[in-house]
Amino acid sequence: MKTKMCAFLRGVNVNGKNMKMSDVCDVFRQEKMQNVNSVLATGNILFESELAKADVRPVLESALSKHFETDIHMFIKDEAEVGLILSSSPFPPDPELHIYAFICEDGFEETLMEKFKMVVPAPNEKAQISNGYFLWQVEKGATLDSGFSKILGEKKMKDQFTSRNINTIQKIRDKMHSL
Repeated sequence: MKTKMCAFLRGVNVNGKNMKMSDVCDVFRQEKMQNVNSVLATGNILFESELAKADVRPVLESALSKHFETDIHMFIKDEAEVGLILSSSPFPPDPELHIYAFICEDGFEETLMEKFKMVVPAPNEKAQISNGYFLWQVEKGATLDSGFSKILGEKKMKDQFTSRNINTIQKIRDKMHSL
């Protein structure tokens, strides 16, 4: 039985590394993933697989790392988990605010909350853990100026999480339904 999944790649357009999503999708297909599609150019790859979710990540990380000659990290979520990310947001939509969902290694959401509590939040900047996901709200235009954002750039944390705007998560879920 095939399972619909999304691979959330970490750092696809950072530090001079720029991976074309068409090339990433080709590697997924070479590894026998089916119905492969990208959502936006930010490292969101939808696909179906007969492999168990736990088996998919090492296969794809290895193939992509070999193809792009650099370490590639990702997080795999199935369709139900993508829906849970969306329903976990405690923040109401607001056109003046961004809401980010963090997809991390198990338990790392607690580390993110500890880091968030270390900074003085800007106006309307909030964070909360819900259903195992760390969610962060920040005013539009203030994301990169946030003290929390600067902590997120620490190298020791780079492989532990990736984040997406909640609007991107919604697009991913919508597209998953059409696979």
